[in-house]
Amino acid sequence: MNNRRKQKLLGTVAPLLTQGEQVELASLAKVGSVSAKRRVLTTAVVGALTAGAVIAVAQPRPMYWVLTDRRLLFVEAVQGSGRPGKLLMSLPREYITAAPASSALLGLGVKTVLTVQGQEQGLKLTFPPAVKADGRDLAGRLATAA
Repeated sequence: MNNRRKQKLLGTVAPLLTQGEQVELASLAKVGSVSAKRRVLTTAVVGALTAGAVIAVAQPRPMYWVLTDRRLLFVEAVQGSGRPGKLLMSLPREYITAAPASSALLGLGVKTVLTVQGQEQGLKLTFPPAVKADGRDLAGRLATAA
């Protein structure tokens, strides 16, 4: 993520930080997962409706994330401009554990799964090649899942 975009992200989350809270990391990730069944269905429906003129593929939602010394914040990546938008989720750091980072998509990116205490399903994060070092750093800074 370029420095200008990171500064906009930090400016967006600055009013949300509590007194004394320090930002450790900030970057971008695709959050969630889309099943193979849904991907095939979306592609087929859009292809049929447009007579093959348009192909659509369902993907996880891109979001900015900011790790502070107290919590992990997820901020909307506005469609079209890519600018940071509104706060979508705030998770206290002591309730989060991360699986070790592993290769994703032919080894080009990195993925990890966050486990949030009290939630049955983990939160899958996929980091594109440009920010895969940030993904490894995030997984390393959070408590390791057993």
